[in-house]
Formats: sequence, C-alpha cells, structure tokens
Amino acid sequence: MIEMELVDFLRQTQAEVKELLNDRMEMPGEPYPYPESVFTEVMMQHMADVGMTFEPEVCHFDAKVGNAKVRLSGFAYTDDMDQLDMFASLYSDATDIQQVAVSDVTKVAEHCLRFLSLCAEKKLLSKMDQASEAHPLAQIIEEKYRDFNQIRIYVLTDQVLNAKSKQFQSREIQGKTIKLEVMDIERLFRHTSAGKPRDELVVNFEEVSGGPLPCVWVPGQVCEYDYAMTVIPGEALRFVYDKYGPRILEANVRSFLSALGKVNKGIRETLRTDPERFMAYNNGLVIVADEVHIGKSGDGTPGITWLKGMQIVNGGQTTASLYFTKKKYPEIDLTKVRVPAKLIVLRKQDSSNEDELISDISRYANSQNAVRQSDLAANHPLHVLLDNFSQTTYCPDGEGRWFYERAAGSYKVLFEREGTTPAKLKRLKTSIPPARKITKPDMAKYLYIWDQKPEIVSLGAQKNFLAFMDNLSDFKWESGEEQPTLDDFKKLIAKAILFKAATRLIRPKFQAFQGNITIYTLSLLALKLGSRIDLEMIWKNQEISNSLKQQILIWASEVQKQLHSSSSGRMISEWAKKTECWQQLQTKSFSEPLKSIPECKM
Repeated sequence: MIEMELVDFLRQTQAEVKELLNDRMEMPGEPYPYPESVFTEVMMQHMADVGMTFEPEVCHFDAKVGNAKVRLSGFAYTDDMDQLDMFASLYSDATDIQQVAVSDVTKVAEHCLRFLSLCAEKKLLSKMDQASEAHPLAQIIEEKYRDFNQIRIYVLTDQVLNAKSKQFQSREIQGKTIKLEVMDIERLFRHTSAGKPRDELVVNFEEVSGGPLPCVWVPGQVCEYDYAMTVIPGEALRFVYDKYGPRILEANVRSFLSALGKVNKGIRETLRTDPERFMAYNNGLVIVADEVHIGKSGDGTPGITWLKGMQIVNGGQTTASLYFTKKKYPEIDLTKVRVPAKLIVLRKQDSSNEDELISDISRYANSQNAVRQSDLAANHPLHVLLDNFSQTTYCPDGEGRWFYERAAGSYKVLFEREGTTPAKLKRLKTSIPPARKITKPDMAKYLYIWDQKPEIVSLGAQKNFLAFMDNLSDFKWESGEEQPTLDDFKKLIAKAILFKAATRLIRPKFQAFQGNITIYTLSLLALKLGSRIDLEMIWKNQEISNSLKQQILIWASEVQKQLHSSSSGRMISEWAKKTECWQQLQTKSFSEPLKSIPECKM
C-alpha cells in the first residue's frame, strides 16, 4: 500500500512538472524550458512548504572550468546570510519507482561542491558571464563565505536511493563543514504525506552521549501524552543540532525563524567562564517527541534510550547559542555543561489536535519570553472561520470548492477519510483539486500583496505570515468588518486566482526571480487598479480574462526592468525585501493600463 502511494506521489509530481513545462512552451518567443529545472523548482518548493529550506531560487548552471565539471540547479539562503542551501538535480523523468546508484548521486554532489569550492576560493566569478543566472550567487559566496554558519548541499532526484541514510559524509571547504544530503522522491513523499518533516529525526542517546539519559518518567494520566524530566549533556545537544540543524526546531516557529545563528550573550559568557553553572542559570528546554524508548541508565533507574520526532519547542536559542558558541570558541569544554529538559511524548492522534497541543505547549512554555499568540496561530479564530467558509462555500458551478488547510496535512486526511472508493476519490480530486488548496501562509501572501506590502511578502512565506498575524488588528478587510465575512472569503479566493494566474504567466517569461517579479507586479496592479478591479467577477468566473493576463505581462516586464535598475548590483531577491525597493518602484513611470479589461470597473 505504501509503495502504491509512493508511485502515486511520483506520478503526481511528474504531472506537476509536465503541466509547468506545457505552460512555458505555450508562451510565444520563450526558450524551451529545461525539464530538470522545472523539476528542481517543484522539489525545492515542496521542501520550502514543509520548512526544510528557505525561499528557493531556480538557478541552472552547468559548465566546465578547466577540466572540472561544475553544476548548480538552485539555491536558498536566510535573510541574515548565515545559512546557505544549494541544490543539484538528477532527473530521470521516471513514472515508476527506480533505484539510483550511490555513485551517480555522489558524482552530482561533487559537481555542486566544486561550484562552491571555486567560488569560496575566488576562482570562478571572474570567469563567469555576468548574464548567467548563477553570477549573483557566485558573487555572494565569494564575498560572504566566511559569514555562513551552515552550508548544505542537496541532491534532488525523482528516483529512490537505496541506502541506509540519505545523508553523506560531510566535507570541509575553506575551514567550513559542508553537509551533503539526498532528497529523493521517497524522502520527499514521507515529508509531504506526514505533513511534518520531524518524522525522520531519530536521536539515539546511547550513541550521542554514551548511554540512556537518566530521567523521572511519568506515564500519562491523560490520553494525549506521557511525560519525563531529564538532563542533556551539552556535547550531546551540540551534536544533535550539528546533525539536524534548524529541523530540530521546526515545531517552534518562533525559534525556527528568529533564534537560529543568533547567540545569546549571557549564554555565551556562561559557556566560556562558568560552564559548570550552566544548569543553574538556564531555564532549560521543553521537548516534544512522537515516540520514546525507556531503558535502564547506568544505576538501573529509568533512562531515555532514543527519541523519534524530537522537536525543541522552547529553548531554541539555548540550543543554537550552544552550537554556535562552541563553533566560534572551540576551546570551550562542553563536557561540563548540562541542560535541564522537560520531555512530552505525544500519543498518536488527529493531526489537527496534535498541532493544537504543540502550539499550546509552545505558547505556555514560552510565556516568560512574552511570545505572542500570533507566533502560534494554528487555532486562531481567523483560521477556524476561514476553514468553516471553505467547507461550506461552493464555487459558482455548485460543484467545486476551495480548501483552506488550517492544519498541516489536513488536505491529505480529507482524501483518506472520504476517498474510500475509486469513484469517491475521483470525485474529490475533481471538486477540490490541489490547485484549489490554500495554506495559512498562502492566505497571508495573497492579502498582503493586494494590501501593497510586497517587501514584506518577499521576506518569505513564514515571516510574512507572522507579520500578517502580528498586525491582524490593523488589517482592513474588504467588508470593513473586524472578522472576514463570506464576501471577504470569496474575494480572498479571487486574489488567489489572480496570484496563481500571474505565476503561470510570469514563471516562463523570466530566467530568475520570478517570485519577486510576480509579487511586485500584483502589488503594482493593486496600486494602479485595485479599487477598480471587480474581485466578485473573478470569483464568479474562477479565472481572469485574457486582457487582464496581457496587462499583467506588460507590467511584469516593466517591473522586472525597474527591479534590476534600482538594485545597484544587489541580488534581486534581497533588494525586494527592502522598504526602499517598493518606495522607489512606486515613483517610477509605468505604461497606461489597457482599456479593454472586463474586470476593471469604470
């Protein structure tokens, strides 16, 4: 059954690739798109959606430097330029499960490593054409290589790597550790189907710290969780972060987005001068896990042997600070450091209830740090309301509807629960296809684009979502009400239709930074025509007119030129995050709108 599901997921992914290819080949005058680049785009976006990477950019580069082959398919990095992910694809266009050899994966990884190495050694940039998609990244690596705290290289493939681990031996380049990982179709399927990449995080404390962690174990008195108190050696915690990086913090959105790489001064000084007092000074961690094995510690008392699905929901800054301080000051002796930890082991239950419980745990655990409800918004009344609208509101044809995914994985759960026969499954896929699914970050993106905040949207899905929730009390719904009405929901869907249509138009038109161009073009549309655009018409038609499509393409070309001319050589994706970028763009001249747009009210 699992293998059949994997085959279905593979074919669904290939269908998505083919659909994008067909869209781009239909664009007159455009170069033939690389199937491998489109596959890279799909895979990277899936990874970004589940929180495994940052805002990705497709970047095709395949060349020889001397006798050495170098290769790059895409990249992503943090706003602070302290973490970099690079991607190289191995695409076979398979429609059935195929095995890929370790040697083939290793070869692709080596080509990408060579790109990184040559950039770090300042041997590639001067040989590159400035028009190359990879030129801006090569410049960033050459100038800022020393500032990166974490660099990962992923090999992306539509095949399956039959190996014990999807992680390879790390490499050293210019004094930095480079992690090598494989994202094959099987690993991606596990992440997207479960809705939680933490599933493959297994921490064995017998290997990490030499034996089970002594603990006080309290079997659950309620049905939702079991409980333990323990102490984690500092070196073990450093090792866990070194192995899994930010993925160990993904359940805590606040830590995941803001704590990584930022070292707390007090923690750093304690580690350097009083490591023995770390446990006395530090509040400790709150950890959730999906499974635990309780064995015997050295003195025969209960001990935690391993955890599966380990997530640090409070103490992200402690964990990251410990790792980065040791990296900066190797002489620090972490064997003297102990970190107190409270462990909550979740019992198998409905995914939405699980998300709610984790949010509550994180909210109360972080209360001393004044974490706002907007950081933990899975159960916010806004999302409950939009969820209810999506379940009860049908498209004008009376058959299809849109799906608001309030809880991660709930779209898949719907199909598993109600698609119990082939006929029911087909009916569901027809009425609620993947193209009509909207996530919470999607919602915030569509609304903030139309609210003319492209610089905030360009920060990325999660940061834009948090900004939207932080300022929700100031947001003006179309109806003027404090909470969205049914008409507001329909207009939200109209904005989603606009964004999806613009994305399909703009993606094949430009080689790079299509996401930023799309965001800024639609914000420009809202600025120039927003009050005149009939969103109700778009809702009723469930599509936009050819004239509006033409207008989007016209302004997209002008926006692309303005972004490049105003960036002063900076990476467009970075420049687009600045308030000055949007301010400057608003002062520029753009062509007059077409007079024949049906959606444009007089």
